Amino acid sequence: MKLTELMTMELIELQLKGETKDEIMEEMATMIDRSGALYDKEAYKQSLYHREMEGSTGIGFGIAIPHGKSHAVKQTCVAFGVKRSGVDWDSLDGEKAQLIFMIAVPEEQASNEHLKILQFLSRKLMDDEFREHLLQAKTKEEIMQLFEQV
Repeated sequence: MKLTELMTMELIELQLKGETKDEIMEEMATMIDRSGALYDKEAYKQSLYHREMEGSTGIGFGIAIPHGKSHAVKQTCVAFGVKRSGVDWDSLDGEKAQLIFMIAVPEEQASNEHLKILQFLSRKLMDDEFREHLLQAKTKEEIMQLFEQV
C-alpha cells in the first residue's frame, strides 16, 4: 500500500489555520468532505470524536492521527496537515502535535483497512529524519514525493 494512493493534493495543507484540536479537526474534515470522500461530514466528525473519547490519537513525537470509520465515508482517504506552532492534542508525551494525519474509512472496510494505514504511518513516522522532512517541506509536491518514496 502506498499512502499516495489514498491522498491527493487537495488533502494536504502545509499551514493549518486552526489553533485548537477542535478547529484542526473541523478544518481537516472539511478538506476530506471537499474531496468528495464523504456522504455526511457531521456524521464523520462524530466518528472522529467518538474515537478521541476512547483515548487521544496524539501518539507523541509531534504527531496526531485522528481517525474515524463510519457509514458517512464513501472512500478511504488520508488528509495531512502541518501546524508548525503545534496544537495541544493530549498526546502521550505531552508534546504539541505538528504533523496531523486524518484517516477516513468506510465502516464496511474498517476491520483491517484503517489498521493497515495506522501501522504504516506509525512505522514510518518513528523515523526522526522523515518527520523533519515533512516539517520542512515547502510544497504539496514535496509532501507527495516523500510519501511516494515509502
